[in-house]
Amino acid sequence: MAFRANEAAAHGYERVKNYLIPRQLNLPDRQNSEEVLAEIVSECGPAVEGYPTWHPLVNNRNARDCERYLSDRCGYKGLDHIRCLANGFMTCTYGDGQEVIDSVEMMPNHPAFTITAERMEALFFAEGTTTILVRCNWVVPLEPGNLIPRSLAVPLMLEWLAASWRDAQFAETWEVMLPYLLGEPHGRRSSLFVSQETALLMKKIYLSMVESGMYGVLYGR
Repeated sequence: MAFRANEAAAHGYERVKNYLIPRQLNLPDRQNSEEVLAEIVSECGPAVEGYPTWHPLVNNRNARDCERYLSDRCGYKGLDHIRCLANGFMTCTYGDGQEVIDSVEMMPNHPAFTITAERMEALFFAEGTTTILVRCNWVVPLEPGNLIPRSLAVPLMLEWLAASWRDAQFAETWEVMLPYLLGEPHGRRSSLFVSQETALLMKKIYLSMVESGMYGVLYGR
């Protein structure tokens, strides 16, 4: 089935809304939470299921690891009840969320982006929780649809790929690498993170690296 970005984004938004906005909220509070969520998604991009391994939000880990999901292995502390967006995420914690904010502020600087965290006043998930919005702030404008431009996606991908070659025992096909390089959800040539043009360039570069033999023979051959 062909990947339809608009449908994937719409389905993801409904899942996030149903999870984060309690049905028992009174109408004014529910409307406020829905308006705030719509604004956050407009600014941070669509709901996603997993990040590319090179994405800044999972980048603060061992360079050879293949993290695609948020956890303490990516440098965060105090995460709970997480919902991911293409360029940010929301975590609803019991308490004031200071542990999350402190862990984000301790992350190393990078010339391509900054990561920030802030408390949200709107109620999400449940009474007694504090929602922290963590953003990935890029140094250049994003493409339409909050897609990451190739001027950033390609070098970040190369940083991760180059770091893994010393320990590689074999190369993987593009099909196997799709969720690691394009994130989830994705098609064969695009995702909710990068456009078709960017993904095709990434594929060309990755296959050239495989053909160089730097990772060894292709797995299964």
